[in-house]
Amino acid sequence: MEQLIENNLASVGWFRPELVLTFGSIALFLLDLIWQRSPARRALLTAAAVATLGLAGAFLAAQPAESVAIFNGLLASDLFATFFKWLFLAAALLTILIVAQGDDFPNARVGEFYALLMAVVLGLFIMASATNLLTIYLGIELVSMVSYVLAGFRRKDRKATEASLKYVIYGSVASGVMLFGMSYLFGLLGTADVLAFGPKIAALAGTTGAAAAATKLALVVAVVFVSSGVGYKIASVPWHMWCPDVYEGAPTSFTAFLSVGPKAAGFALALRLFYVAFAGPMGADGLAASVAGIPWPAVIGVLSAVTMTLGNLTALGQTNLKRLLAYSSISHAGYALMGLATVSALGIQGVMIYMLIYLVMNLGAFLVVIVVAQATGSESILDYRGLARRHPLAAVTFAIFLFSLTGLPPFAGFTGKWYLFYAVIERAAAPGGFWYGALALVAALNTAVALYYYARVIKAMFLDAPYVTTPVEPKVGYQLMLGVFSAAVLVFGIWWAPLVDWSQRSLTMLRG
Repeated sequence: MEQLIENNLASVGWFRPELVLTFGSIALFLLDLIWQRSPARRALLTAAAVATLGLAGAFLAAQPAESVAIFNGLLASDLFATFFKWLFLAAALLTILIVAQGDDFPNARVGEFYALLMAVVLGLFIMASATNLLTIYLGIELVSMVSYVLAGFRRKDRKATEASLKYVIYGSVASGVMLFGMSYLFGLLGTADVLAFGPKIAALAGTTGAAAAATKLALVVAVVFVSSGVGYKIASVPWHMWCPDVYEGAPTSFTAFLSVGPKAAGFALALRLFYVAFAGPMGADGLAASVAGIPWPAVIGVLSAVTMTLGNLTALGQTNLKRLLAYSSISHAGYALMGLATVSALGIQGVMIYMLIYLVMNLGAFLVVIVVAQATGSESILDYRGLARRHPLAAVTFAIFLFSLTGLPPFAGFTGKWYLFYAVIERAAAPGGFWYGALALVAALNTAVALYYYARVIKAMFLDAPYVTTPVEPKVGYQLMLGVFSAAVLVFGIWWAPLVDWSQRSLTMLRG
């Protein structure tokens, strides 16, 4: 371990961004009451929320670039966690800018949304840094419970109520299963410190006999159960069932955040668990090759193939854009799981680059959905017919985002998929890597399927006659954001060196 800080007061110095988010959330609730009758209430609360994120970002930027275990090993402060924390701050900031101009959240409740959003971001920070079973559970539950509230924020909307209820039910089951698995892990390994799991799992793997076989089986069950909590967060099969209904029923601006923030946090946690905690016997490159004799890279590879295939095939028949993007989100979780399955530093880097690019192109896609819904009151593909004539900017930028989500050059989505495919193909070229080649083939076929349903939307916008003639007149702020998002997608599709360099520097992960 690089450095363990046992003094809690000294640990606070490494926990300042999280403290800002904690007190910022409380302050926003209080300011919401103080400015209750102010005519500039929305603008003031928006400024306060942005200031909270800005202060958290300033403290995050001031942290030394070293790996430290704080609060007696409950959390890690390393470059890997910092990378994802910047991603969470960016997602929250962009969501606030979208909400500030929209009508998803009325003035009377916008302060509550900002305060709860800060609490979600705090949970995401904890998930990215967690190195103990207790803090892992705390982070996941903080994100989940606040998300249940935000998904059903529109209390008079039946779809929102249904979305929130389903989210609670699925989340409760996943939480219970994960907690049961954690209790097994603690009982088998005698510690909740995930940084200490690797040597203990390796010791169990070397034992023989009937008792040892039963212990190994219990360990595998525990790992699977804990993984269910992570799978629920990233919406991978078979924990994906909540995703379409919640995405459709929740306020679209929160759906946009939900599609990138918790998903990225889930992958940050998965990478830390499988590359550090569940290390077991080490491979030639020093990374984990199995857990209690089970080749987890192969298991995750199968999960990746099934997730992307189910997501893409189910998206083919969708007519509601939010549901289509929900199944698209499931398929993208499958693509990112390829990086997790490669057992390589390049695979980790591929996941990090993919999450960063996914943030921009998916938020941009949902912003177009918001713009069209505000003009037509509908999220149906039918209302996108002839959009290029009613608002060319919205149609062109949506086409850019959809082509990027497909992974076509010269858009940024191609950069993300390039690194994931590169990591998989590199493994396929090694001895015994045949199944990696099969995984790459499945991913390539799924990309072709995705292109079909994305192109269906593009065809409706540019080739089909308008189904409705309602003019689309988005706010100036939305138009500026669409321009910035699409420019970023185009720029990073050609010039991706900054993303690669940043992710390369951020591969440093605290180990026991």
